[in-house]
Amino acid sequence: MQSWVNTLWYEGHWLRFILWPLSLIFTAITWSRRWLYTVGIKTTMTLPVPVIIVGNITVGGSGKTPTVIYLIELLRKHGYKPGVISRGYGVKINGVRSVLVGDCASEIGDEPAMIVGRTHVPMVVGAKRIDAAEQLLADFDVDIIISDDGLQHYALGRDIELIILDGERRVGNGMLLPAGPLREGQWRAAAVDHVIVNGGAARETEQQMQLVPTLWHAVNGQSDPKSAPKPGQSVVAMAGIGYPRRFFDTLSTMGFTPESTHEFDDHHTYNRAELMTLAADKPLLMTEKDAVKCRDFAKDNWWYLAVDAKLSSSFDQQLLARIKQVVEEKQR
Repeated sequence: MQSWVNTLWYEGHWLRFILWPLSLIFTAITWSRRWLYTVGIKTTMTLPVPVIIVGNITVGGSGKTPTVIYLIELLRKHGYKPGVISRGYGVKINGVRSVLVGDCASEIGDEPAMIVGRTHVPMVVGAKRIDAAEQLLADFDVDIIISDDGLQHYALGRDIELIILDGERRVGNGMLLPAGPLREGQWRAAAVDHVIVNGGAARETEQQMQLVPTLWHAVNGQSDPKSAPKPGQSVVAMAGIGYPRRFFDTLSTMGFTPESTHEFDDHHTYNRAELMTLAADKPLLMTEKDAVKCRDFAKDNWWYLAVDAKLSSSFDQQLLARIKQVVEEKQR
């Protein structure tokens, strides 16, 4: 399904014109919803600490999770105590729930499991981000909140908005859902603090980000790192993220030529039988986001590649200066 949708949105499929009337309806809904908040018919809750939204205007993977991890590490380095909120995509949560290291991805979402597993950051997930934010402030000692996604969740007041944009696919055919990948019109990008471009080439007003591969880790956490896969070795690769091709391209740049590659839909739920079938006895390579869903049944020769987001020092300085300003304003 995801492969077909990508063809429709990013490869100029003619069916987009058939779906265009539905996109007009979606446009009207998004404009009306935003207008209700703008004129005060619907209210936005302002929180006592700075809130950073890490979102996008397109559907699908653009690099939000590595960006959240980058921000956590940047803020900690400069003395802040960040916490994170998320909806927990694809899981049903009654109310809100704190995320703990080792929590099952099927219960709290794959991205929250990955973020907390990597950083041990205080994090709360819930269908309503306002409720999650209030619980985060009540239960943890945090002085700044990062919202993983939520750009269109206008009930949550925000002080800084970051849009993450795939530098290769950008906005696809430029149409709104369902004919195209846009959640809101391209005008929305002009209203945020920074547009961060993952891969490709950033434009003059945008911030460049690269995802840099670091180390291979055993999915089950038990295998000796010395036995990690090496270029030239016979391997199988899989990815269940918004843009699987990015992972396979990364493997290629690292010198790997997998015997086969397998794409799964974003947030796909794996089981041991299907992965045993596609990998057999060969090393199976995957993303960190996939790994959090496979760790309980992984074989010793299944590995995930950790990647780190890299942004410019100029971006860091601008963001930190803006956060300092927001803190001062909230303390008045």
